Amino acid sequence: MTVIVRDLRPDVPADTEGFARVRHLALPYILFTPDSIRHNALHLPPEARYRPLIAEEDGEVIGTAQVHLAHDSTEPGQGLLNIYVRPDRTGRGAGRLLLRAAEEHLTAQGATRLLSWVLDEPANRAFAESHGYHSSRSAHFLRLDLADSALPPVPGTPPGIELRTAADFADDPRPLFELDAETMRDEPGDLDYEYSDYEAWIEQHWKHPLLNHHLTVAACAEGRPVAFSVAYTDGGTRYTTAMTGTARSHRGRGLAKLAKIHSLYRARAAGITEAFTGNDAGNEPMIAINRWLGYEICATEVRYARDLV
Repeated sequence: MTVIVRDLRPDVPADTEGFARVRHLALPYILFTPDSIRHNALHLPPEARYRPLIAEEDGEVIGTAQVHLAHDSTEPGQGLLNIYVRPDRTGRGAGRLLLRAAEEHLTAQGATRLLSWVLDEPANRAFAESHGYHSSRSAHFLRLDLADSALPPVPGTPPGIELRTAADFADDPRPLFELDAETMRDEPGDLDYEYSDYEAWIEQHWKHPLLNHHLTVAACAEGRPVAFSVAYTDGGTRYTTAMTGTARSHRGRGLAKLAKIHSLYRARAAGITEAFTGNDAGNEPMIAINRWLGYEICATEVRYARDLV
């Protein structure tokens, strides 16, 4: 049995289905579907130099890698690689081969630092450290059982605030883009990001197949969104929060909490039974909101970095 690594073929269902299956088994806290895998492969901007890889054994996809430059970061030369192998197919060399191919690609594209998320488990951390990576910050995955857990009562909506969904902005989503761009700048992490290309945001984010326009809720002041909770769904019973944030001018009023709880109530009414979200381990305000909503930490991942210069 020989493991080979090759490029994902986004228009071949066996590839996108295999990629999504591996990710679901190895990382069940994030939503992946064949459509979302294909969308990312086709719609990340060219400057990202995105190269999704799969490891294959006897025709079966057993490992995956997302490899690209952090094209929307304010820091040049940052390469991102996230590698996952099916839990029941480890020990075959797939991770090592994927890592080698990913590093060669990013080095050829001019990356000077490599960053990777690694599940906080001994074997995964030992693998990263054995290849010269050192740990930095951590983040949590949180889960909420919407079928059996009671949500808190909905807080009152402050005067001057109106709740709308992303579907209400179908004719002109630019206000949501502007809010997304502002809140992304304050997201805790190893990199600073900046959204400046509206058309690229439309293709990559607004048209993302997992984005649920009816469950994404925004708190609006004078018609403009000032806080929002972005909802992704997999077409079945699973939901995840892609982003929750508030414009700087309206923070401290509980608007992000308000948007998120309304989104969750909508999700439950739509038949969603399982909700996920993620938080930087140092983001205490958002962790407090999620605990109030009933989320519980279900896994932790650690960011590992390797400097090439």
